Amino acid sequence: MNATVFLFTPPFTQLNTPYPATAYLKGFLNTKGITSFQADLGIEVTLQLFSKNKLQELFQLVSLKKEHSENTQRMMALQQEYILTIDSVVEFLQGKNPTIAHRIASGNYLPQADRFKETSDFYWAFGSMGLQDKAKHIATLYLEDLSDLIKECIDEHFGFSRYAERLGRSANRFDELYLELQKPYSIVDQLLIERLQLHIERVQPKLVCISVPFPGNLYAAFRSAQWMKQHHPQINISMGGGFPNTELRSLKDQRVFEFFDFITLDDGEAPIEQLLKYINREIAETELKRTFILQKNEVTYFNSAGCKDYKQADVGTPDYSDLLLDQYISAIEVVNPMHSLWSDGRWNKLTMAHGCYWGKCTFCDISLDYIKLYEPVAAKLLCDRMETIIAQTGNNGFHFVDEAAPPALMRALALEIIKRKLIVSWWTNVRFEKSFTRDLCMLLKTSGCIAVSGGLEVASDRLLQLIDKGVTVAQVARVNKHFTEAGIMVHAYLMYGFPTQTAQETIDSLEMVRQLFKTAVLQSAFWHQFAMTAHSPVGMNPEKYNVKRAKETIILFADNDVEHVDETGADHESFSFGLKKSLFNYMQGLCLDDPLHKWFDMPVPKTTIHPDYILNIIKEDELPRFNPSAKIIFLGHILKTEVIRKSKKGAQWELLQITFATKKELLSIQTDKVKGEWLATLLPKLSVNNEKIKTLQEVQTNYEQAGLEDFELFWDNKPVNTLYKAGLLRL
Repeated sequence: MNATVFLFTPPFTQLNTPYPATAYLKGFLNTKGITSFQADLGIEVTLQLFSKNKLQELFQLVSLKKEHSENTQRMMALQQEYILTIDSVVEFLQGKNPTIAHRIASGNYLPQADRFKETSDFYWAFGSMGLQDKAKHIATLYLEDLSDLIKECIDEHFGFSRYAERLGRSANRFDELYLELQKPYSIVDQLLIERLQLHIERVQPKLVCISVPFPGNLYAAFRSAQWMKQHHPQINISMGGGFPNTELRSLKDQRVFEFFDFITLDDGEAPIEQLLKYINREIAETELKRTFILQKNEVTYFNSAGCKDYKQADVGTPDYSDLLLDQYISAIEVVNPMHSLWSDGRWNKLTMAHGCYWGKCTFCDISLDYIKLYEPVAAKLLCDRMETIIAQTGNNGFHFVDEAAPPALMRALALEIIKRKLIVSWWTNVRFEKSFTRDLCMLLKTSGCIAVSGGLEVASDRLLQLIDKGVTVAQVARVNKHFTEAGIMVHAYLMYGFPTQTAQETIDSLEMVRQLFKTAVLQSAFWHQFAMTAHSPVGMNPEKYNVKRAKETIILFADNDVEHVDETGADHESFSFGLKKSLFNYMQGLCLDDPLHKWFDMPVPKTTIHPDYILNIIKEDELPRFNPSAKIIFLGHILKTEVIRKSKKGAQWELLQITFATKKELLSIQTDKVKGEWLATLLPKLSVNNEKIKTLQEVQTNYEQAGLEDFELFWDNKPVNTLYKAGLLRL
């Protein structure tokens, strides 16, 4: 098949699901009638590499090496065990051979090398996760052992889900990567070029667009472009994606254009459309959009003001056709609930809103368009896109890849999903803000939301204010309680080493995290050390945050991570291992009452946080706030109503008992007969299927028009305020 544009992601990103950039761009090109073909060379190369035939070749190459580590010697002795089992393992991780999970989980089927030593006590962690997950984790370690073998003996740059990442990570100069590209092909390079050649000969494109989301894709992108320049010089080659968007904004090295004709920044739709017009000689280079080219031996940037970006409503629905959707590998690398979501199962990727509606966090690249330009997508259009993708892929799992999904849009999306009776599972990234009430979280769960992740960052109110996060630890605890009680898993991004952070604040942050796990309002988390980036407020004005750049560097290639000196803060690196070790245990429910100093091999201060600080916060009664504009919906089912007669000391009166059927149980309330009859009549009118959802003010007006009194006393007290359990929600 011929196509005008060939879009591909080079090795390696995720192995469980395609990175969405090419699907987004293909969807846009469809709206313009431009033919395209897309490929994920990461999964294609992986499947070639981890196969019986290729493994035999790998072991032969390893045998030619004179010196072997003890680990390699062991694997060489067991090479036939690896060769015999590799195809069945890959098929299992593709979901094609589920019954072999019993053999894998037994621990006696697959050979085990050094990766298994690191987690020799992991078996207990899967007691509640199940046989399939345990087998996936063992199979993943098995593949990582093979990955280590390749890295040690065949290709020093190899990584299971990233390749030559070190060469691309904030390389201010192009020299090292350029020299690496002059070396002979490695076995991974050969597989990459074989797959690329097949596609190029089949597609015969005018323009190749290589999406490079991460540093670990960069080397393979250059290798691919290098081969195309040598063998198909007539093809125009462009690079875009997350890596150039953040790292190559200061590009000056002309040698990059020995490989690429164009490098585009930020949203790719308008730049690609302009590139095609330029290639077809319909426009001059001055009309290119956010594009670097080499002009008169100088790297030149063009960004035509006359070319506007497309609105999110006009970019089309992501198109996953061409991709090998049934061949992706579900892996569980670490015993972390959220990480297993990232790496296990295939998720359709969508975006609720372009950019971030908050856009203030001082560690974040808020100066760049992908954060700065906020534009939500209408809930109905999102659901249209979801239905289209489900029909195309046969998969109803969605990962919304927002910087921070807006609560109001999440509410609208959830209502639309429920209204259309879509059966989906979805998860996204959020800010832990007070908008996530108990009732909103219940609604999100009903619509299929299974998990959220969000930044708690440094769990210290002083530092959260310095970060301009817009939340407090107490607020995060309350919101996490709402998500957890609704049955939505919560993952927190944690940060240490923010400028001026003291040892005391680090220990107090750890104590906050311990208590969040202890009270079971947090299920998953990950610590990372603060990195100063060139496009963040801290990176642009370090002196404002009492840090300084370690050195001034001449930028010719990548410009993102900035080395800095924090003279007033703690020795942040010394806390790294202890923070991560404690968190690993907390996620398994272990050592939650142990003193914090046990995690560190140096003296640390005692925490100043009260041991029940989080518990006291989540135990506080949250008084209902009367908001007349709040939406009122009823998602439940009335089973029956019956009159109950009561008597006391000769007095008789009647109550109405309303019984609700929930998925798990029956729930009954008793209330004043007249008010109860009004309520039983009202609830069916609060369905999400109504054209207009009633507000609390409209409900109150209806109540008062029925001649009833004391609405707030009736609505915000028992028994009515318990009916959220039966599906009566205030949003």
